[in-house]
Amino acid sequence: MAVEEDIFGTFFDEETKTDVLVKRFTLKNSNNVSVQIITYGATITTINIPDKNGTLADVNLGFDDMNGYLLSTNPYFGAVVGRVANRIKGARFSIKGQQHNVAANRGENHLHGGIKGFDKKIWAANVEGSKVTFSYLSKDGEEGYPGDLLVNATYSLSEDNELVLEMKATCTKPTPVNLTNHAYFNLAGHNEGAKEIYEHELMLSADSYTPAVDAIPTGEIVPVKGTPFDLQTPKLLKNAIPETPENGYDNNFCVIQKNSDNGLNLVGR
Repeated sequence: MAVEEDIFGTFFDEETKTDVLVKRFTLKNSNNVSVQIITYGATITTINIPDKNGTLADVNLGFDDMNGYLLSTNPYFGAVVGRVANRIKGARFSIKGQQHNVAANRGENHLHGGIKGFDKKIWAANVEGSKVTFSYLSKDGEEGYPGDLLVNATYSLSEDNELVLEMKATCTKPTPVNLTNHAYFNLAGHNEGAKEIYEHELMLSADSYTPAVDAIPTGEIVPVKGTPFDLQTPKLLKNAIPETPENGYDNNFCVIQKNSDNGLNLVGR
């Protein structure tokens, strides 16, 4: 297993009025699988993996250079999103009776950490053997959140072609934390386009979901049985998507929790 480091690009930081260097780390294994992550947003830029015929394809959506990631239309491709992924209604929350107002960056709501969330930050990087750990310190008051929050995101690639991401966070004050990686996948290879997305067969180990209005969950938890959200048995997306109310899936699914020897649950296939 090898980890290589090079320069992905630079960009001009309007806050500090300086040019910022963005590093790239490449994880490789002996099966010709490679994953690239950059220090801007701890973002996965590529996942190159061979198909059954040995043909390599990048199954992760992203951009070739920093110009793409800096676009206002970048849909958080491959980035670590936080402090809170998804939306906070009204851009406010309360902890122990104290209201905290966070940045409203999606209408009157808060989305994916705010105006300059973790996806737009430069993370420190440290290589340990075949792993790379990206670290970011979110200061008290950043985007309206309380407490100094230290986040670590560790990426590793196994000889079984498993890409593993482990995230940990600690804070000096009570705070909501809901981290995710915002990767988009096209298992046919991103160059194959949207038509091949519809040829994906999807199974989700989820027996309920959360209905939403304007992408804000209503608070209900509804069984998927008898609805287009029932993906407990595999379905072709070209058949499943047209049945959904909004011609696509943009809801939270509630994963079935099962006891397992290694503490992991099958979420989807």
